[in-house]
Amino acid sequence: MALHTEARKDRACLIVHGPDKPGIVAAVAALVTRNQGNIVTLDQYSSDPTGGDFFQRVEFIRPDLAVAMPEIEGDLAATLGPLGMQWTLTDLSVPKRMAIMASTSDHCLLELLWRHRRGELPVTIPMVISNHTNTAEDVRSFGIPFFHVPSAGPDKTAAEDEILRLLAGNVDFVVLARYMQIISADFLDRVGVPLINIHHSFLPAFIGAAPYRKAKERGVKLIGATAHYVTKDLDEGPIIEQDVARATHAHTAADLQARGAYVERAVLSRAVQWHAEDRVIRHGNQTIVF
Repeated sequence: MALHTEARKDRACLIVHGPDKPGIVAAVAALVTRNQGNIVTLDQYSSDPTGGDFFQRVEFIRPDLAVAMPEIEGDLAATLGPLGMQWTLTDLSVPKRMAIMASTSDHCLLELLWRHRRGELPVTIPMVISNHTNTAEDVRSFGIPFFHVPSAGPDKTAAEDEILRLLAGNVDFVVLARYMQIISADFLDRVGVPLINIHHSFLPAFIGAAPYRKAKERGVKLIGATAHYVTKDLDEGPIIEQDVARATHAHTAADLQARGAYVERAVLSRAVQWHAEDRVIRHGNQTIVF
């Protein structure tokens, strides 16, 4: 459950990763203490304690955090640099700016807007962008700006240029909530922020059109969904979250699609929340999720 705004006040998140070696945990704890911080959560993972990779996520409270951030960052650089560690420090009271891109399917889009309105996602939503207009009124009913950017034909250059113009300087990450367009490598090079995608977990078995009809014909017993970061390799980016639901011979293709949509909504919402709370560390083509 996302922390309410007041609970996030003066609350920092420190992510540390690098080669595992003795003394990292002690150094981080001592650093937080001498900067008047109080650790409230600490999670860590080592791929191998003898020569592996070390990952740590620490949340701590420090009065007047915003004022103290530059001093803490200087201490981090001086302390963790000699240990060969990389780090990021964020103020959790500042919500990340999340843009949503969608097409005609509205289940993932509306789930995110609803959870945001309930205060369950620690984000702001500066815009929703779609290549169709059928969700415009629903989006605007949440008080969120809606932008229609058509994307017809094989050449998507103009559409991607317009989307990049809308996003530039306004967002910290983008969610593809069933945005049914292939994102070009050029777009990924230029966008400058992470993209999170959701898709059914039939891939690659039932790729292309009518996957649930194909799944029904095959008699599948599990359907699921995968949320992942977008890379230049289609649907092969680092996985953030997955889940499944049981299916039986009695389910029609429409039943399977409905169950799939339910799982997609839950999986995408969890992935978005974890990313927004700095719980996900990308490491090569996989993730560590605390």
